[in-house]
Amino acid sequence: MKAHHKMLIGILTGTVAGLTANALAGKSAWLDWTVSNVASPVGQIFIRLLLMLVVPLLFAALVMGVADLDLKQVGRLGARTLGYTIVFSTISVLLGLVLVNIIQPGANLSDEARALAQQGTQVKAAPPPSETSFGAVLMSMVPTNPMKAAADGDMIGIIVFSLIFGLGVALTPTDSAKHLRDTIQGLYDVMMKLIDGVLKLAPYGVAALLFAMTAKLGLSILGQLAAYVGTVLLALGLHMFVVYSLSVRFLGGRNPIAFFRDCRLAIVTAFSTSSSSATLPTALKVAEENLKLPPNVSRFVLTAGSAMNQNGTALFEGVTVLFLAQVYEVPLSLQQQALIMFICILAGIGTAGVPAGSIPVIAMILGMFKIPVEGLGLILGVDRFLDMCRTTLNVTGDLAAAVYVARGEPNAQADAGQPAGSPHSS
Repeated sequence: MKAHHKMLIGILTGTVAGLTANALAGKSAWLDWTVSNVASPVGQIFIRLLLMLVVPLLFAALVMGVADLDLKQVGRLGARTLGYTIVFSTISVLLGLVLVNIIQPGANLSDEARALAQQGTQVKAAPPPSETSFGAVLMSMVPTNPMKAAADGDMIGIIVFSLIFGLGVALTPTDSAKHLRDTIQGLYDVMMKLIDGVLKLAPYGVAALLFAMTAKLGLSILGQLAAYVGTVLLALGLHMFVVYSLSVRFLGGRNPIAFFRDCRLAIVTAFSTSSSSATLPTALKVAEENLKLPPNVSRFVLTAGSAMNQNGTALFEGVTVLFLAQVYEVPLSLQQQALIMFICILAGIGTAGVPAGSIPVIAMILGMFKIPVEGLGLILGVDRFLDMCRTTLNVTGDLAAAVYVARGEPNAQADAGQPAGSPHSS
């Protein structure tokens, strides 16, 4: 059975079993005992296993993503790709923030649901800075001690250090630096192997999380989560079919309908696998055979994009932070929301390629704005499905970026011998 089929069975089993237990047993002592001592621990162990691997995987993925770039030869390609990523990540986060402010999916959550969330995931957030002004937060993003940043859960600090470290590795042509690069690649390979093993437990972990939630609250929680899921899906859909259509038409000079038709194999692969690592070979094949892009351009943009151009991730993080702020009735000013948008843009770049990497980053942002981190327990049950959807947007965005960059490289020469680079999972 395929992994996404197992995940679907886990989601349905956990939800149906929880709703049935809630309807038949209600608030009975044995159901409370089962939720507290069986379902919740199983779900939390799964989440903690993922979070345990996030920091080393994040460091290795980002360092290798930067170190694998030939900085002298791809300066123009890199600048155009990075510029495209920043602009469209900004649009995606802004779109998500506008929709979540209009729809208000977390405004009417019951006190009982809030109490349940307090029993949810135990994710450690970075300590909030003493000041939350733009300048103070910008300065706090550069860690004085990267080890302390990792211990404190300061994911932005780890991201910044990893990017700088990767740049240093790329600019150091010594044999020792090459050995160090091989060592970090080995660390990445080991972490990915461990992640694959943990993800095999995902159907059981998600089923346990959903059972614990629905057994306590019944159908009431599903209505609130439906509003949240609907908001995320609406934002993802608008960005994919409206924003990217405009990008392909006016920046890439192509027919959007033909673009989506040519990309459908990569889109379906991204949705079914929820992994850019598994989708990258298909995306490269689509770019070169269907979209007819120069191989040297498509290989660079798609490989770099799998590590940077993560519009769906940035959008999801922004919507989730504001949703939980609404759940706990924490007011956020326009200046604070603009700061959240800036952090999500950077985090969308930094957390690319890391399974469940969004969770600790969201926890850091929640802690910064004094929003209860335990609220993440509300969304973990539906996060896998949303991960499939945002991975689809991420991969489509990489292909749209490749179309844009290729249009500005009329003399780009095919280079069939160029390696495609190290893929990163989403």
